[in-house]
Amino acid sequence: MASVAKGALILMMLGAITACGPGRDDAASAEQAKAAQVAFQRELDVVRQTRIAELTRPDGWTSLVGLHWIDPGAHYVGASAGNGIKLAVGPAHLGMIDLGKGGIRFVAEKGVAMTLDGQPFTGETFLRADDAPAGPSVIAFDEGKGVATVIKRGDRYLLRVKHADAPTRTGFRGIEYWPTSADWRVEGRFVPHPAGKTLEIANIIGTTDAVPNPGAIEFQHGGKTFRIEALDEGGDTLFLVFADRTSGHGSYPAGRFLDVAKPGVGGTVVLDFNQAHNPPCAFTPFATCPLPPPENRLDVAIQAGEKTYAHSAP
Repeated sequence: MASVAKGALILMMLGAITACGPGRDDAASAEQAKAAQVAFQRELDVVRQTRIAELTRPDGWTSLVGLHWIDPGAHYVGASAGNGIKLAVGPAHLGMIDLGKGGIRFVAEKGVAMTLDGQPFTGETFLRADDAPAGPSVIAFDEGKGVATVIKRGDRYLLRVKHADAPTRTGFRGIEYWPTSADWRVEGRFVPHPAGKTLEIANIIGTTDAVPNPGAIEFQHGGKTFRIEALDEGGDTLFLVFADRTSGHGSYPAGRFLDVAKPGVGGTVVLDFNQAHNPPCAFTPFATCPLPPPENRLDVAIQAGEKTYAHSAP
């Protein structure tokens, strides 16, 4: 929230400088413009550095090494060829997962060192998925470098596996951006929907979810008005999933994300498309990214924010 409030202040500064009349002292005006631009870029640099740090954490999005459907019944899990769920990296045998009416039961392989939710684990338990109020159960192996959790998408379950030695993490090469532009930091107007409205959001693995859709944001650029539906995943921000004329032509083909602060007094929001970022699927083939709904396919080239990641895994 502090970053967004700072962004709104910088937006006002940039606008005020642009609107200065001919009587304004040129030198003072130039200094203020320079100071505002420096503050603008400094804030953006901090946001980008934080994002890269999160992407490349040992358990960040670039550490994904597997995404496995869990069908009903019992399945052995491990890196050896004889397992029903074959891990790309990890112990030859990690254990057994059994999906039944009672839930998702996990039986640990004897003699394999692992933890469950941070505690040494042997025996068996029922695993929580990521839709549980407490979050998913976390199975860690390889001295904590490997992590397995259960996620739910639609009415099915998958085993998501991360490892700190994932090639997509160790080989991460940084992100390219369009040049920073104050023109793409715009003020929008939040238009609320009736309480309880949801929007069907498809994801890249072919399932859909009804996501809370509290309203839309209208903004102007280049003399035209655009509208983008906002999603609410909790917290202090709204989540925007959008595509534009750069999608597949400089930016990631499946669209980009943008987080904005929830509306303040008068329903105003600040959209800084310089902070538009790639979904996790741009960096790994093992993510389950939401796709832009038809309403959020914008007829404008937003040449701001992150470009396509050129080194993504096949």
